[in-house]
Amino acid sequence: MDENRNENNELVLTRVFDAPRELVFKVWTDLEHFGKWWGPKGFSLQVNKMDVRPGGMFLGSQKSPEGHVMWGKFVYQEVNAPEKLVFVQSFSDEEGNTVRAPFDPNWPLEIINILTLTEENGKTLLTLRGGPHNATEEERVAFEGMRPMVQQGFNGTFDQLANYLESQQ
Repeated sequence: MDENRNENNELVLTRVFDAPRELVFKVWTDLEHFGKWWGPKGFSLQVNKMDVRPGGMFLGSQKSPEGHVMWGKFVYQEVNAPEKLVFVQSFSDEEGNTVRAPFDPNWPLEIINILTLTEENGKTLLTLRGGPHNATEEERVAFEGMRPMVQQGFNGTFDQLANYLESQQ
């Protein structure tokens, strides 16, 4: 996985998956698939709501191996199958109200994620760009300080995605 920074200091991650673009998009947007691979290694995901359309919401909870539960949501901004998905990600309560991250009071309330998929020779290049959205300077600094951990988390999540895609072909 490559990681670099652009002029907006957002995180840019890329990964090639040995799967067609339509399948990669489907496992990001289909309730039956998403909960089986999303999240850090060792965590389980319970999906409570998944309405993938502009203005729609994903709401779910992740449970750590130690039993700690964290709620999160995506609010979809753009859905353009099978090439682009834009969503704002936040920690939330069980009702989907945005809350502060349990690990850092300065963590951004909103992170925008722009997922693009391009296909070449049956493989899919996934590019994920993201960073603080509507953030204060303190929130931007907190995100920057956690950049290596965010990248590591996505590496693990993308490993799980690669394994899941293999099982679907």
